[in-house]
Amino acid sequence: MEGFRPDETAVRRDVFRRKVWSAHAFRVVEDTPEALVLGCGPGAELSVPTTWIEWLRTGDTAVRLRALPNLADGNWQLGQWTWRSTAHLQWVPPDTWFSVNAFYDVTGDHRLTHWYVNFQQPMRRTPIGFDTFDLLLDLVVAPDLSRWEWKDEDEYAHGRRLGVVSEAEHRSVKAAREEALAMIRASSGPFAVDRGLPNWRSEPHWPAPALPAGVLTVG
Repeated sequence: MEGFRPDETAVRRDVFRRKVWSAHAFRVVEDTPEALVLGCGPGAELSVPTTWIEWLRTGDTAVRLRALPNLADGNWQLGQWTWRSTAHLQWVPPDTWFSVNAFYDVTGDHRLTHWYVNFQQPMRRTPIGFDTFDLLLDLVVAPDLSRWEWKDEDEYAHGRRLGVVSEAEHRSVKAAREEALAMIRASSGPFAVDRGLPNWRSEPHWPAPALPAGVLTVG
């Protein structure tokens, strides 16, 4: 499948049992053998579970806790949302069980606020972007790589109990955890100083990326 050109729209879809769990529109920054790199800022279109939208609007933790059982049962509804508050760069290498995400403050000097390693199925390219599935576990890393902390380990354990994360996926995530930590410790990949990601800025001419028609149809 052909790669994407800079400034094109590419859509990340999280797909569970052949049904879209979420879809997120991005602008392509670059597409190389190393990684597909995508960016977005406030206004980018998403289609996400309504429980997630309700949780964001209300802060009600009980609402968020309904999301995993709904996912396991295949019983969820999607609603429209727009990305807010931050700029976001996503580095997605091929054949790898995680992506590396950088978040920037758009209210001031566009500084890098933190890195976020998202454990997920390896990407499967599609004509509109790529499909994957978020495996619930995350690693939050300081901008200077001096410290990090695991996030959502309880949610990950619950996902395993519900069968959302299989044993084979768990083994892959276990290996990917070590791979990601080694990358951080070595300041390699997207964390390399000469990679320049801490200084990235979204292009001012970019319109907010929109989801294409038919985005919820899985082939």
